[in-house]
Amino acid sequence: MRTIRRLYFYAVALISLEVVVWGLIGLLRSIFSSRLVNTADVLAQALALVLVGVPIFLFHWLWTQRAAAKDEEERSASLRAIFFYAVLIGTLVPVVQNLLAFVNRIALGISDIPASRALVGGFQTWQDNLIAIFINGIVGLYFYSILRAEWKSMPEVENFADVRRLYRYLWLLYGLLMVVYGAQQILRYIFYIPVPTYLLGEVGREMFVNGLSLLLVGTPLWVYTWRLCQEALSVSSPKGAPAERDSNLRLGVFYLLSLGGVITVLSAGGTLLDVVLRWALGEAMSGYEFIQQIGGPVSLGVPLVMVWAYYGGWLRHQIQLEEDGIRRAGKKRLYYYILSALGLGAAFIGAALVFSFVIDLLTSNAFWGDSLRSRLAAAISTLVVGLPLWLLTWRPMQAEALAEGDPSTGSGQGMGEHARRSTIRRAYLYLALFAGVIGGMVSAVALVYQLVNALLSGDPPADFLPSLLNAAQLLALFGVLLVYHLNSMQRDSAQTDQSLEERQRDFLVLLIDPGNEAFVKTLKAAMAKHAPDVPLVVKPVFESADTEEARAAILPASLALDPPETLRTWLQGFSGQKIVVGDTAPEEGAASGWVLTALTPEQAARSARQAAEGEEIRLARPSAAWNTVQTIAVVIVGVQILFFLLAIGISLLRL
Repeated sequence: MRTIRRLYFYAVALISLEVVVWGLIGLLRSIFSSRLVNTADVLAQALALVLVGVPIFLFHWLWTQRAAAKDEEERSASLRAIFFYAVLIGTLVPVVQNLLAFVNRIALGISDIPASRALVGGFQTWQDNLIAIFINGIVGLYFYSILRAEWKSMPEVENFADVRRLYRYLWLLYGLLMVVYGAQQILRYIFYIPVPTYLLGEVGREMFVNGLSLLLVGTPLWVYTWRLCQEALSVSSPKGAPAERDSNLRLGVFYLLSLGGVITVLSAGGTLLDVVLRWALGEAMSGYEFIQQIGGPVSLGVPLVMVWAYYGGWLRHQIQLEEDGIRRAGKKRLYYYILSALGLGAAFIGAALVFSFVIDLLTSNAFWGDSLRSRLAAAISTLVVGLPLWLLTWRPMQAEALAEGDPSTGSGQGMGEHARRSTIRRAYLYLALFAGVIGGMVSAVALVYQLVNALLSGDPPADFLPSLLNAAQLLALFGVLLVYHLNSMQRDSAQTDQSLEERQRDFLVLLIDPGNEAFVKTLKAAMAKHAPDVPLVVKPVFESADTEEARAAILPASLALDPPETLRTWLQGFSGQKIVVGDTAPEEGAASGWVLTALTPEQAARSARQAAEGEEIRLARPSAAWNTVQTIAVVIVGVQILFFLLAIGISLLRL
């Protein structure tokens, strides 16, 4: 209930604040700007926003301030932190955008280019920009001063630190995007220089000025926010640096920048190679046209390759900071498998295009020309980009999965078992199997359709043979894809099953019998179901256990809370796993006053199996399903962002 109430007050305060801010901006613009048309209407709208927004904002904002002053929990709530940093974004982003518009128009004026060709704010005035900067700056400064005071007085700052981290990385991405786009515009302009009529100040030459304006505003912003993110790693607070260093958000940003960089660079490289191949294969192209066509991919690829190289290095550094070798290998594995999937997809499409070109060339009467030349260039460029990427990323992952050894070592060949059983590898293989089965099914349907249609009609169409062969080659390619990855999965399963069986048979589990026959029977049934290969030895509680070579011990919670002296002594010297199970029916007087909510027998059996397989013991919790949903949502959003970046790259290449 308190969370819902908090959400309401902060949401209304944020929205009403924006209404007031832009109402004031509109009011001042209507007073000082001489270019406004229908000033009365603009003035009325601005006054309405201010008069309605001010009382609503004050009521909700003052309520949140009083609640925060009375309650420490309210003061350190995540929603309060989100409100403050959302206000800073809502006020400072307009400051940056209006500053960019102001600088952009000044640069265009110096270059004798109409202001209407500015990247942003082409039809604004300097008064419009200064008013927006002034009002947003004043409001942002007010809330920033309150936020600084909150940081100094709050005893618990974890929620605020998490939101601040997100806030900083959003500014980092914003500034970096401005730098990349500005560099792309300047590099793109360079490819116009060989033509004498395309000089700075002529029609269309605003590209250079707009790019320079983006660099002038975006570079300081990116450098400053990146420095803040780096300085956070050496915070004097004992919890500051580890929290920043181990942040999943920091790692995710590095993944995003590295993967976005490599995807865009490879797309630009493929487009560049396509242009070069078409020119080499004889396409009529003047020197100027050639330079113009390679200008798009080069101008985009150069800044993105720098982003890839820089943040790819930081990604590797961030992964190396992980002390756990298994987790470190998993983080690296995620990067490699994403690139491997992209490379495999590009290589498959390139191979299909090459075979399709050969089939059409051999079965049709088409002559060599622009159409076939473009198809061949596109096929070769796609294959050349995709195949090396797949080989460079898939082969190390395959070698890691084929390695033998004990996974409990956590290094060297022992990583092979963890690699074979990793969720990332299984998802990759199942995705390849899915593509092979579905693609093969569609190709088989097309192939059978061509044959049956020709047989029933008795009059095959003119393109019957090339259509039949194209369907057959796609079916063969999907078959190769399916068989190869199916063999990889079967090899993984065979190696894993063999090693797990051997490891489980060597892992002796000791069950301490408290004298409860039902308890022992239930545990035996659970072990037989969930860990059938793990040997289980039942030992009465009052019988000496010194001679047992057990690797794990299972005992009821009531016995663990109040063990006999002999059992207490043995447990103190026992170095294996100690698994405590909740009593189903504790004896009268046992563990009096304790609420026994420890593991169930099924969970204990799973824990014993995980320990035998060399895994970290993980207990199923009620929130596991929700955590899975969150993970899937993050993956989906991440993939959408990557494809969004790819689409931007492709669109920019066409400029």
